[in-house]
Amino acid sequence: MAESEWSGLMAAAQAGNGGAYRRLLEEVRVWLCRYYGRRLPPSMIDDAAQDTLIAIHQKRHTYDSSRPFVAWLAAIARYKWIDRLREMKRHSTEALPEDIHVEGHETTVITATILETLLGQLKPAQSTAIRLVKIHGLSVEEAATRTGQSVSLVKVNIHRGLAKLAGLVEKEDPAHG
Repeated sequence: MAESEWSGLMAAAQAGNGGAYRRLLEEVRVWLCRYYGRRLPPSMIDDAAQDTLIAIHQKRHTYDSSRPFVAWLAAIARYKWIDRLREMKRHSTEALPEDIHVEGHETTVITATILETLLGQLKPAQSTAIRLVKIHGLSVEEAATRTGQSVSLVKVNIHRGLAKLAGLVEKEDPAHG
């Protein structure tokens, strides 16, 4: 980091040189990430750096090129850091007790395994259409585009596939057997 180089880039940016301004902001962003990396939790670093870059952009007219740029930058970064600390205090969390009961994910894993087994018993076009529309949330039109099927064929595959799944589930359910 060269103080005179950043001062020169900022002076050029104030004079309207967009390339100098972009370069300065890129270099300053790296510096800010290191600065906040030593002061904030990792999840807050990018947001703090972004907030500081916005503040620099909004206050760039206040920079006096006869004064050190890094001191000006550090003052803005410090104020944004203090803002983050205040925000952390307002949104502080309580420690969880050691004996808190957390449900296992066994049911989710078992359900996903059963679903995969059932979908594996369908024709590939039916299974694919159901996955795309019913599981992944695509529209019928999007599924048609992805699979190369017509919209009506996707609808037919979903309808027939779901009917077959219902039959397979009923066949496996002891209450219906």
